[in-house]
Amino acid sequence: MGLATQADEISDIAFGFMGSKALFVALDHKVFTHLAEAPLTADELAAKSGLHRDRAETLLTSLAGLGLLSVENGRYSNSPAAEAFLVQGAKYDFGDYLRLQVGRQMYALMDQLGPAISGEMPEGSTGSYEEWFSDPAEARLYSESQHAGSFGPARQLAKRIDLSGAKKLLDVGGGTGAFAITLCKAFPNLEATIVEFPNVASLGREFVEKAGLSDRITYVDGNALETDWPGGQDVVLMSYLFSGVPGETHDGLIKGAYERLVPGGQLLIHDFIVHGDRSGPALAALWQLQHTAFTPQARSVDAASLASEMEAAGFSGVSVDEMIPQMTMLAQGKREG
Repeated sequence: MGLATQADEISDIAFGFMGSKALFVALDHKVFTHLAEAPLTADELAAKSGLHRDRAETLLTSLAGLGLLSVENGRYSNSPAAEAFLVQGAKYDFGDYLRLQVGRQMYALMDQLGPAISGEMPEGSTGSYEEWFSDPAEARLYSESQHAGSFGPARQLAKRIDLSGAKKLLDVGGGTGAFAITLCKAFPNLEATIVEFPNVASLGREFVEKAGLSDRITYVDGNALETDWPGGQDVVLMSYLFSGVPGETHDGLIKGAYERLVPGGQLLIHDFIVHGDRSGPALAALWQLQHTAFTPQARSVDAASLASEMEAAGFSGVSVDEMIPQMTMLAQGKREG
């Protein structure tokens, strides 16, 4: 994203929340799924979704303006991206992740950003993942949607790295196991241990059982910052962990991974990471800001500093490369013999 030079570029930023809400509401009412069956008029979509005809037309018009739909002779159709990613049951559907986690949880928590930045969080604010996930209902809502959203990057990781020689994987803060499940399916000799909060681990065991991997994937219940992790690992994975914990804990996490790896083992850190010069990418930076809203002690991670921290802990061959375009990066490092 280049430097803003026009007023309308500022407007796009200021009014972006309207487009977000339009997307979330459309997902709530299965608009894209209905349109996957056939192009529909506003009246037809209203009948299928139970919406009032006028409100359905207003919503459809806004989605067309955003480029999510096309309209011809009064009939609305999905854009190629909406058809691929927002239709329930589609191969790469991540609509529930957007609708539930981003729309219902993350969006609301962004109201805490002002107080979090100023250091004046009011009583009753959400101050950490541990506090947030102590509520079983919130933990389930977040985890179920995150599980669906994590399979895409998990498949990318499985294609990018070769774990055919690895036997033990430690997934620190591994959620409901999307990464562990994907990697264990890709590498039959691999067994995984996931360290995660109890309410999330309980749900994760259900997903692992459904995947038929209960004999190869186990959980250690607890806060990853306080719980002792098992050693003798060939691989330690930390995905979306650094952005959601206090910055002062990063060095300890890297050191803890080093100590639990066997010689030749590797550390993988996947997260929202910005360029070393801190020029972006915008999405990575904004996700870091989002996490600050409910973890005020979180620290913005940049590629250069992370590489230096890993090298200082003893890792060699450190690299930090883009994973999800414009959003996440993958840092890799090896513990020498």
